[in-house]
Amino acid sequence: MATKLTTTLTRPRLHGPRLHGMFAAALLMVASAPALAIKPFTADYQASYMGVVGTGRMTLAADGANRWKYSLAVTAPLADVRQTTVFEENGGQWRPLSGTDSTKVLGKGKTKNATYDWGRGVASWTGDVKPERAGPIKLQSGDLDALLINLAVVRDLAAGKPMSYRMVEDGRVKQLNYTVAGKEQITVDGKPVQATKVMASHGKKQTIAWIVDSMPVPARILQRDKGQDAIDLRVQSVR
Repeated sequence: MATKLTTTLTRPRLHGPRLHGMFAAALLMVASAPALAIKPFTADYQASYMGVVGTGRMTLAADGANRWKYSLAVTAPLADVRQTTVFEENGGQWRPLSGTDSTKVLGKGKTKNATYDWGRGVASWTGDVKPERAGPIKLQSGDLDALLINLAVVRDLAAGKPMSYRMVEDGRVKQLNYTVAGKEQITVDGKPVQATKVMASHGKKQTIAWIVDSMPVPARILQRDKGQDAIDLRVQSVR
């Protein structure tokens, strides 16, 4: 699905950051955990992308029998980020089937397409990808893509399950382990609510998410890159 636009207008990062773990991840220890009931929703966010304020929207909609389409769109002046994952419920797990990651900055854009072929047991990528990132990557049971981890972390925290994920994304495999960093009060739709703060580090990036009981997605998602805020999403409403 998050490098500050205000400081990089002349040298844009056209690939854009993919929302990891809450902004992303995939499953290792949680592979045997039963999936909670999934329901369609639309969540509107205030977004800060690369230092510029904009809007964000997450949606989850049915896409056939046991199939779902999960999307994120972030729009800000001079930037547009759109990410979509189609996944299925299979044996109590969520399995990504395909994904699209499109980023446009200063009129220039890149698009990457992912295919998760569970019959062959491999994932591959096409579009604006480097040859070494095209795959195939061997899949393991429980693997998720980056965007789908937004839902998985909420699910697993509620179930008291380990938030440890094997993420297969952008031609690479990463292990993400989220830990609870305490409770914090945040504001949702003008009202104070109690949230559980969880966080994970992966290389030079850090993902922090605030999860509110009964909310299907994180109330806030902050991704930091090299110590700087990259994408910050703060929920305004969920319906």
